[in-house]
Amino acid sequence: MKIAVIQYNAGNIQSVSFALQRLGIEALVTDDKEKIAAADKVIFPGVGEAQSAMQYLQERQLDLFIKNLQQPVLGICLGMQLMCRYSAENDTTCLGIFEETVQAFEPSPLDQKDRIKTPQMGWNQITQLSGPLFNKVSDGSYCYFVHGYYAHLGAHTIATTHYGLSYSSALHKDNFYGVQFHPEKSADTGQTILQNFLDLPL
Repeated sequence: MKIAVIQYNAGNIQSVSFALQRLGIEALVTDDKEKIAAADKVIFPGVGEAQSAMQYLQERQLDLFIKNLQQPVLGICLGMQLMCRYSAENDTTCLGIFEETVQAFEPSPLDQKDRIKTPQMGWNQITQLSGPLFNKVSDGSYCYFVHGYYAHLGAHTIATTHYGLSYSSALHKDNFYGVQFHPEKSADTGQTILQNFLDLPL
């Protein structure tokens, strides 16, 4: 099985590659369109800032290319947010694969009980799971998150997480999947989710 990891100016690519190695997969990290198009599955990772990431993709015509991929595609963290319609991070128009929009977590008022810290960093639960990405994953499982922005709940939500409010921790439309958490850092649960993605029919 050929797995391509899209190379662009975003972090966490190496940790995704290591996680795939643990599953017996040597992924190709590339921004070459022909090699990405030839892959059986594509992973679109990301840790970084939305506007500069979109600019990088647009300069290389990767934005339209990604939208037209036909094989299963998994966006991770910023990768998922860039697959949404719009991000409030520096007023960024994104790929528009998902209709959901991305907003910043608002700092809690000083007098609010159970104040949340921004960004969210650490383990949190994923709930209301649906679809093949979560085969053999228990509702309420914990995954690892690092993010200051979140995708709203919407028609494409397939997992929900609560952090001050409820938001989409996973999205799905057609051959496109996205997760806000980092499966490559989410222990056995994350490995199961990655394996489920690898097992999706072509």
